[in-house]
Amino acid sequence: MSPVSPVLVTGCAGFIGMHCALRLLERGCPVVGLDNLNSYYDVALKQARLAQLQPYPGFRFVKLDLADRQGLAALFDEVRPQRVLHLAAQAGVRYSIEHPDDYTDANLLGFANLLQCCRRHQVQHLVYASSSSVYGSNAKMPFAESDAVDHPISYYAATKKANELMAHTYAHLYSIPVTGLRFFTVYGPWGRPDMALFKFTRAMLAGETIDVYGNGQLVRDFTYIDDIVEGVLRVLDKPATADAHFDPLHPNPATSSAPYRIFNIGNSTPTVLLDYIAALESALGITAKKRMLPRQPGDMQSTAADTRALQAWVNFAPATSVGEGVRRFVDWYRGFFGAQ
Repeated sequence: MSPVSPVLVTGCAGFIGMHCALRLLERGCPVVGLDNLNSYYDVALKQARLAQLQPYPGFRFVKLDLADRQGLAALFDEVRPQRVLHLAAQAGVRYSIEHPDDYTDANLLGFANLLQCCRRHQVQHLVYASSSSVYGSNAKMPFAESDAVDHPISYYAATKKANELMAHTYAHLYSIPVTGLRFFTVYGPWGRPDMALFKFTRAMLAGETIDVYGNGQLVRDFTYIDDIVEGVLRVLDKPATADAHFDPLHPNPATSSAPYRIFNIGNSTPTVLLDYIAALESALGITAKKRMLPRQPGDMQSTAADTRALQAWVNFAPATSVGEGVRRFVDWYRGFFGAQ
């Protein structure tokens, strides 16, 4: 694999995409970053993330929507990437209930276009973002990649499950090494404004009441961004291979006779939402005013990651504590927004 071949990073102005692109650039790897800069949340934050990447001479930004089939094909013809890190998607569980068409266009049509380009250019590895939301109404904890994921409870989750099926088809038909990563509630500096930590911090600093869904008893496997990036890049460096022990009579959904893998990336430390808020209260030195509300449609009660497969594959498992991760986020937030 040529070290000078650029990695194509889709969603490079997004939370995880910016961090992964930055780490690649710091390693001396050229990056072509693609993003459509949509207005799902403040575009100024996306531009500020891009500003972290643009000083690197190995970085090139292309504004493009994955739904633009011809535009994407032309970009692949020009760049000819050997590795593709696909982090672009329409995110948000609750938003998908009100705006399903956005998810169809970005997460299904966009991913189909990307797979076709990867097929035409026989990329050496495609790594793409799936989500812990695919586990849906599963109740067995922790979630393992070998578990069935046939009961999503949001359209967002359904699109991510569909991505895994589409990816397997291309791995099987065209021998494209493809790895899907199920992220578990990612948080940290430069995070998304629609995520709980960002919303809680903004409201608490303004003296406003925070909305606490599930009466504070929802459980999430909060995973710090630096751990996500480390896992993503280690996986990117190790292309998926066929599982020599795959048994079609007892198929494991996480592997295949094709070069296809699925891995969880989570902290393996499920945390009750009220404890997460307590860590934020400690970092801010502010006691939150809470409005307790029922769980919203599409929200899972609990998530917890079994990461043994990831650890066996790339010798890594996330380990940043919630207390430490929240403190780092607060430090970034105060620095970026000038909050006291």
